[in-house]
Amino acid sequence: MSALELNGEDNGNVPQNPDAVIKTDVLIIGAGLAGLSTALALPKSLSITVLSKAALEVCSSHYAQGGIAASLDKNDSVADHIADTLIAGAGLCAADNTAIILSAGQQAVQWLCEQGVPFTQIPQDNNGQNHSAKPVTELQTANLHLTKEGGHGCRRVAHADDATGRHVMEALMIKAQVASNITLLPYHEALRLLKGNNDSSCQGALVFDHNSQRQLTFHSRAVVLASGGLGQLFQRASAPNVCVGDGVMMAWQAGCRLANLEFIQFHPTGLALDDSSFLISEALRGEGGRLYCPQSSKRFMLAIDKRAELAPRDIVARAIAEQINNNGLGYVYLDVSHLPAVFLQEHFPQIYETLLALGIDMTKEPIPVAPTAHYSCGGVVTDANGVTDVAGLYAAGEVAYTGLHGANRLASNSLLECVVVGRNIATDLPRYLKALENLDPVAIYNSSDLAAPTVWTAPTLKDIQTIKPPSATASPFNLSAFNLPAFNSSYCDEDYIDSNIVTDEQAAKIITALKSLMTSNMGITRTAESLEQMLMQIQQWQEWLEKIELSQSNINTPNDAMTADRLIIFQLARQLPLATLIVQSAYQRLESRGGHYRTDYPHLAATARISVIEPLSDQAILPISDIIY
Repeated sequence: MSALELNGEDNGNVPQNPDAVIKTDVLIIGAGLAGLSTALALPKSLSITVLSKAALEVCSSHYAQGGIAASLDKNDSVADHIADTLIAGAGLCAADNTAIILSAGQQAVQWLCEQGVPFTQIPQDNNGQNHSAKPVTELQTANLHLTKEGGHGCRRVAHADDATGRHVMEALMIKAQVASNITLLPYHEALRLLKGNNDSSCQGALVFDHNSQRQLTFHSRAVVLASGGLGQLFQRASAPNVCVGDGVMMAWQAGCRLANLEFIQFHPTGLALDDSSFLISEALRGEGGRLYCPQSSKRFMLAIDKRAELAPRDIVARAIAEQINNNGLGYVYLDVSHLPAVFLQEHFPQIYETLLALGIDMTKEPIPVAPTAHYSCGGVVTDANGVTDVAGLYAAGEVAYTGLHGANRLASNSLLECVVVGRNIATDLPRYLKALENLDPVAIYNSSDLAAPTVWTAPTLKDIQTIKPPSATASPFNLSAFNLPAFNSSYCDEDYIDSNIVTDEQAAKIITALKSLMTSNMGITRTAESLEQMLMQIQQWQEWLEKIELSQSNINTPNDAMTADRLIIFQLARQLPLATLIVQSAYQRLESRGGHYRTDYPHLAATARISVIEPLSDQAILPISDIIY
């Protein structure tokens, strides 16, 4: 089967709508590190289509600075890496999956070397003479320079200068572009997942092609969800503007459980300059950077944690937030000017040049920094092989919850997870397809029995607390089942909405307001009162959408194709329930743990439990029969 095969005269099942039907063996939603690692590791006999919502380079992976954590040093061990990860995860890491993923660290980094990633190398010298670095094609993990980041007990982070993500993605993109079995499609936005006739397996997706401004139907034998995180639900975020959690919602609607959505990690040191989303890498603190108060010129981390600036991210972010609340300036200082200027320029060229262009010479003056929304530790429940609750649907990267990150991600574990789980999917997916071949193909794609799930085992979770979602029998966006307090009109700015009509402009205003509310009410610190206010405001917007009949029941009608002028309404209708699920998860977690801090419940609960949201009714996933047959 070719990578892209339009369904035309050669197929008797012509779709009722005029939109194209495209066939591919494997559909990968997301062109970041998780998506490309999967695509490149899959057998070349499979046709693979990789979708990117925007340009191919617009993904969080591309902007990652620090590096990839793995036990590569001779004095390090996988056991030590696991121990540091479990400590940072504050009791919520899935021990088995953590061990599986971290144990594959060295092999994953070596695989990246083989793909041509130009990692920074250990300086080679002989009798005081420097030699040029080894060619990239000859790199071994033993050649790599390692840096240190917060929460790690030793130097463990392989990097490519201070732009690791860009170098990794450029190398993998070159490989993917020349692969005859891989088709890359930028500006293709997945809308919903598809399933087979009377079969709960995932077999494709509805997609909006921004280039041709039309809706497409992709039919595949398996789907890999690698769509990234949800940072853009917040005002200040390191993630690009495509990261709004749409993959999480598509999976939930398709029948997947979600876990630990309340654990949003805030990077301690985003550049606090105008509306910048630029990060100041944790590696700067790993090399000796110091945080101090702009007013008193005193280092404040020394009194908070024995690891000082290298404490886990949740601790550092809260400490900075407290300083900002006290000083009223909106930032603290990160100072590296005591380090040699040549060292900073050579090891952090991207940060140095970016800051210099903004008028800050970090070799001579401090950098203003503040926490910024950075990473979602929760997501779609999977195992270490990316297997979800829905047969034929895999997930990897920030959209997924493997349990590796627990309540607080250990720095630079995320890129490693993308590669390891992506490669694990590439091993498991052919097994799944082979197992399907041993079943009656007519039964799989056209019959009434549930064939695919017989060769699929969903992941298991221990010690859970169930988060009450909207009623499965109600509209997917009906929040009445949350038993919220009565709406207080003082929480709603009437300028955001028109009671009679919804336009792109009005939807955009609500999305902007939602970001502001998420930042103030679902930020680094939370309270029951702020979370209740958030839920009430979301309910008000939702009731408005339902009142004017532009909620889920109208804008997602299977036989009514998506158009560009309705897309932002669709996006709003998806972001509101996602925000509700996140806030409700935080509301029901009556403790402070890792990245979730409740000032009204400042202590750890006796038992660490995973917040689990059960899947929406499978009626929300579109049957392929509605689209194709």
